[in-house]
Amino acid sequence: MTASSPASPPLLPVPVVAVGADRSAGGSGAQDRALAWQVVVRRLLALDEAGTLQTVHVRIAAQSAGVHVRTVWRWLAVARESGSFEPARRRAAFVLTDVLWARLGELGGNVKALHRWMAEHAAEVLPTVGRDRLPSLTTLHHAATRERRAGRVLDLPRPGYARVDPAAYDRALAELALPGTVDEAGQATTEPAAKDGTENAQTASTTPFTDSGVRLYVPGAHVVSTRQLGQVTEAIAHTITARGIVCVYGDPGHGKTVAAQQALRLLPRRTPVHRALVAVKPALPQLSAALLTAFGLPATALTNRTDAADRALLEAFQAPGVLVIGDVQRIAAPELDYLRLLVDAPTTQTSLVLCGAGAERTLTRAPALASRVLTWQQVPRLDSSQIPTTLRLFHPLWDAVTDADLLRANTTHARGNFRTWAKITSHAYAALLRHPETTVDRALLSRACSRLGPTP
Repeated sequence: MTASSPASPPLLPVPVVAVGADRSAGGSGAQDRALAWQVVVRRLLALDEAGTLQTVHVRIAAQSAGVHVRTVWRWLAVARESGSFEPARRRAAFVLTDVLWARLGELGGNVKALHRWMAEHAAEVLPTVGRDRLPSLTTLHHAATRERRAGRVLDLPRPGYARVDPAAYDRALAELALPGTVDEAGQATTEPAAKDGTENAQTASTTPFTDSGVRLYVPGAHVVSTRQLGQVTEAIAHTITARGIVCVYGDPGHGKTVAAQQALRLLPRRTPVHRALVAVKPALPQLSAALLTAFGLPATALTNRTDAADRALLEAFQAPGVLVIGDVQRIAAPELDYLRLLVDAPTTQTSLVLCGAGAERTLTRAPALASRVLTWQQVPRLDSSQIPTTLRLFHPLWDAVTDADLLRANTTHARGNFRTWAKITSHAYAALLRHPETTVDRALLSRACSRLGPTP
């Protein structure tokens, strides 16, 4: 084999056999790869035996086979050693089954604990995963990482860590005696009670009870990873990976914002997330200003210069990232078409997440943008079978309530709306603070539901 030759080398007559060839005719990626291997290696070995093999031949063969040049050199080396034209079969990567994934969720996402459990139950686990020996801890970590990057969500139980008894917390504040946290007597500072003896509505902190920007209405509440939230998370993760557009829609209070924020929190930290806050029926300059602000660009200086604003946004859309627009139903059709022009630019690499109640109806008025939506994900109401478990994960207040009482309140008032259940939880929690001797029963639940008004 010669590295170069003064004479012009003959072109290698290799047919174009791409690894990702058309699979609709019944082919597969593995078959295409095997075919590319056989054709390329036979031609290259023939030239090698004739002493005319050159680097340009390998380059042309790599382009024809749709693989890297180093891959073709590796194919050729294997064929020389083994004398076989069949590709060496690699062992398939280890994949976590549904049973193992569920077990990983029960273990709080601890891969090492899952590996320890698999070692203890190897006789039961190995037949189900189709292996003769236990995968290593590193292999298990890689498998879990692949599942998370693909958008698969762990169904974690309610976290039991980081819970502090309020009395113990107050004692800790008093012992620390930090400025602004204790009074002159060394006691934790609290708001004075109202003159009528009822609990003062104003707490020491005016910040509402939230979790990652989601209003929970009551202390001690947790965001629950429901099945609906998991479906939205997977849809958004897939769309962002494909750098497309996803529309998350559903009735108010069903958890669209929670699901979108949960999906964005699971993205790698290197993926920038930009959130645009739009007004009600914004004009084109207002929408442009909102988009510029979301990308951290000087909106005031660019809004009055249309060409400069367009160029700045097109340049911002060139970077891989995510642009989130909530309440997209506020935007009219002409302004939605402006979004379509930004997304249609050949250099655009930013994904678009559109959320809102009735967003699907709004996008139908802009068919050019609607036709470019990769994923339509609806957030339905909670099923009756989900109510008891979901509420007990949401707040420990519901641990002692019977399933029948919860289902009755859901049928008459909440109707599977998670935001309505958060309000009911807040009213029940306040009632228990006012009357600690009471228990959470059907009567208390009815009083809490009566605070919802004529249209819960």
